[in-house]
Amino acid sequence: MVDVILGLQWGDEGKGKIVDFFAKDYDVVARFQGGPNAGHTLYVKEKKVVLHQIPSGIFHESKLNIIGSGVVLDPVTLKRECEAVAAMGVDFRKNLFISERTHLILPTHRALDKASELSKGHDKIGSTLKGIGPAYMDKTGRNGLRVGDILDKTFTTQYIKLRMKHQRLLDNFNFQEDISAWEEEFFEALDFVRELNIVNGEYFINQELAAGKRILAEGAQGSMLDVDFGTFPFVTSSSTISAGVCSGLGVAPQRIREVIGITKAYCTRVGSGPFPTELLDETGDKLRNAGNEFGSTTGRPRRCGWIDLVALRFAGMINGVTSLVMTKADILDGFPNLNVCTSYRVNGKEQDTIPFQMNRMQIEPVYKSFPGWMHPIHNIHNYQELPSQMKTYIQFLNEYLSVPVKYISNGPGREQIITV
Repeated sequence: MVDVILGLQWGDEGKGKIVDFFAKDYDVVARFQGGPNAGHTLYVKEKKVVLHQIPSGIFHESKLNIIGSGVVLDPVTLKRECEAVAAMGVDFRKNLFISERTHLILPTHRALDKASELSKGHDKIGSTLKGIGPAYMDKTGRNGLRVGDILDKTFTTQYIKLRMKHQRLLDNFNFQEDISAWEEEFFEALDFVRELNIVNGEYFINQELAAGKRILAEGAQGSMLDVDFGTFPFVTSSSTISAGVCSGLGVAPQRIREVIGITKAYCTRVGSGPFPTELLDETGDKLRNAGNEFGSTTGRPRRCGWIDLVALRFAGMINGVTSLVMTKADILDGFPNLNVCTSYRVNGKEQDTIPFQMNRMQIEPVYKSFPGWMHPIHNIHNYQELPSQMKTYIQFLNEYLSVPVKYISNGPGREQIITV
């Protein structure tokens, strides 16, 4: 069977730590979509580690980790990460596998990403400029190069052909930047990738399933950034929801059992796009500073606001979420009053559904207020010991979402998770 862990907001929900926490109960951890724009932060032996391409189960020696075909792979980033985890004593050559169908991010994809974003002016999407969007465009346009292609003697010819196509596009953008250093680094990284375990990913996963192994599928970004169901066009380029597990790993829908959704106790967003509960005041600044809300990939300050249950219930519905993990609950320790968005007021009317195009309308969040617990919870290990105000807050979420909060993260450490 396959269990899924994914984010229910706009990413940055703390998936890395949660996957790392659950990985001990699984045999295989699999990334099913996204690229190096996703930074999953873990704390291993009190050291902060940010993984962008390698699955978050890599620090569990007995677990297999696979990068699925739904991912777009930057060989340079992968090489750098492998070297970093090797320095921490991890034998990645033994337990890291890459699907041969995984698409490659080329240097010209990064250039196209940058050129396209610069051309948008004030209408920027907020891309991380990692080349993810152009790589997925080549995938759907049937032009992309895949990991399996680097083992073929015709790879260089294929690369030059695609590079020339990209160069014509870059010329249209009048992009003048020299990317020769990027290319040199890229081909050095390809030599490294050729030495790794490149496998037929869908057979790999299904053989593990047939042997009774437990698979944990790890999502990147968040459900509200899904290319189909997110706040389009301010979305990522892949399917971030549970349906993406099937297409990203090559497993049948009936193989999926539990869908574990992750939400912060509040809400954040990086980059452009609608954010109904965003706080542009001292409270927002306090959330950002208390939660250290700065992008693990870009370092950009995250936009902060109260938890949005309208968006959260929508994400739970499209994912088929069976249980919730609430992260960063301890960040709310110092807030005397907490707000929870229960509906939107649009054109004078209340609604509890996500509009078609959120950025075309003025959305006023309708809040229900709760007293804060004003008590540090980072050393608490038992649900019964939590402040009564916090239990009330969580109980309301359970009832509104019709999905239970089963785990509460009350700090960055591996051991700082409370089972409800």
